[in-house]
Amino acid sequence: MSAADQTIRHDWTVEQIVTLHELPLLELVGRANAVHRRYHDPNRVQKASLLSIKTGGCPENCAYCPQSAHHREVALTRDRLMDPARVLAMAAKARAAGAERFCMGAAWRQVRDGKEFDAVIAMVEGVRALGMEACVTLGMLKPHQAERLAAAGLTAYNHNLDTSPEFYGRIISTRTYEDRLETLATVRAFGIDLCCGGIIGMGETVRDRASMLQVLAAMAPHPESVPINALVPVKGTPLADRPLIDPLELVRMVATTRLVMPVATIRLSAGRSTLNREAQILCLLAGANSVFYGEALLTTPNAEIGEDAELFAAIGKPRRAGGAQAVELAHGGQ
Repeated sequence: MSAADQTIRHDWTVEQIVTLHELPLLELVGRANAVHRRYHDPNRVQKASLLSIKTGGCPENCAYCPQSAHHREVALTRDRLMDPARVLAMAAKARAAGAERFCMGAAWRQVRDGKEFDAVIAMVEGVRALGMEACVTLGMLKPHQAERLAAAGLTAYNHNLDTSPEFYGRIISTRTYEDRLETLATVRAFGIDLCCGGIIGMGETVRDRASMLQVLAAMAPHPESVPINALVPVKGTPLADRPLIDPLELVRMVATTRLVMPVATIRLSAGRSTLNREAQILCLLAGANSVFYGEALLTTPNAEIGEDAELFAAIGKPRRAGGAQAVELAHGGQ
């Protein structure tokens, strides 16, 4: 591993990241794996799952998202915010199965004070009382709301950039890039970990992918978690006819992310169900160290549990500190 690959940097340029992304594939994966092994246990793979606590009816117009109220042709049942007792029962069940972290996603544009936010606070407190880490994704936040979440013990907040500043306007027009960055800064100001990544396969260029990584890498510290999603085209959304990406594009994105942000947890998120076992293993070799576990993400399908059992059997039993199996409910994804 070169001395340059060992450095935690915040001054990457887009051109430098593009150069990394376009390295010969075997060289790229080899360098990324060396960095991964320096900063992470190569045998630790976190299992991740995601609970939608409020589904559909979102006022945002994200072109990829079936939860948007703008996409009326999507076949999706809208559900109100779940009762905290039901959520905590599911969290307890997850803990009994070995989960360390529980993430809750609500299809909101922004958090509004009142009974619903009070319910989310109760969920966070309840999850923490179970001895688990808690993560939420709720849309935009104001400082006093982030303060309440921090006081409740929230571990991490998921708020993806989705794509580059340059391509963003072709995907979303109801929320600005600056809105997203402001929310991330607010979360960070109250000591909450960031989970922030994006989606590839929406029609963006390699330079767009590099530009998104440059924005993330410029943050000091880097986001603790970086979900890398591949678009799952959903009928009724504006991106319904986009072709699935070549799996090697996902491998390249994971490897480039690992080189640019060596200490982050890279979460192999939406789109994993389209990958065969070997492609998933190649992503893990390239630096991914968390996968979603369970047959559904927020609204899109995921790899089946039986398939994941075969995957983990093939790579050997993943472990965490102390030797126990690593199981994590994490965030990010469609």
